[in-house]
Amino acid sequence: MFSRIRSARTLTVAGVLGASVALTATMTAGTASAGPAPSGDTIPLGQGYAGVGYVQDSKDFKPDTRQLRLSTTAVVSPSFATSPPPGIDVSHYQGTINWASVRSAGIQFAWIKATEGTSYKDSQFNTNYLNAYNNNVIRGAYHFARPDASTGATQATYFANNGGAWSRDNLTLPGMLDLEGGCYNKSASAMQSWILDFYNTYKSKTGRDVVIYTSPSWWNTCTGGWSGMSARSPLWVASWTTASDPTLPNGFPYATVWQYTSTGSVSGISGNVDRDRFNGDRTRLLALANNTA
Repeated sequence: MFSRIRSARTLTVAGVLGASVALTATMTAGTASAGPAPSGDTIPLGQGYAGVGYVQDSKDFKPDTRQLRLSTTAVVSPSFATSPPPGIDVSHYQGTINWASVRSAGIQFAWIKATEGTSYKDSQFNTNYLNAYNNNVIRGAYHFARPDASTGATQATYFANNGGAWSRDNLTLPGMLDLEGGCYNKSASAMQSWILDFYNTYKSKTGRDVVIYTSPSWWNTCTGGWSGMSARSPLWVASWTTASDPTLPNGFPYATVWQYTSTGSVSGISGNVDRDRFNGDRTRLLALANNTA
């Protein structure tokens, strides 16, 4: 997702992960280590991409924090570096996806672009969302934020009504808010208010805390390193690095999902695809999906 403000994917494939999905041996980096998004606050509709903290729903969700350790740049559970459930995030830029092949390759979860701003719907969302479900990939929808286009409440409503809803069916993750691409001429305090407006509205309509996707550079610049979402939303961090730990934005003590490369490859998908890791085992992934302790 992050730095997906480009008209097409032209980066080279970093490597193919086999069915065993032994991620520790095959982690590859993108062209930059979670660098800033391209400059400019105007992004044409449909050009936005998507690259978890804990969830404070009716029951608290926390990643597996056994042996949690603190380094100079991140607080990370060791499950990121062992055998975390592997995932991807996709949009119409991946074209037609063979979800049976994706699942056979070991992918356990996916977030799929649904909406952007107040009028754009991803052309592949309905197909991807259904086919992922039919192939037992635990999936959720995501919304590319356009804080320049409307209030957070308006966009949360649009998202919830066009793919971002949630149900406890063992295969649906809470929706994700994709925050990247510039600060849209908003001050840090104004951006904080916009995000909270989106969060409150999404939760009122779905009963779930929206997942926050961002990079350290975007969050630190555009929200001032705000800590106000760390007790509300799971963090999905874009940190493209060969290190064993992701770099975290200020204001978050740990991440629940880590997008570690934008140049991955998966059977069933042509070209590059973002690769993700979940911070915990499959039981914790299902706990996030089903909103259970």
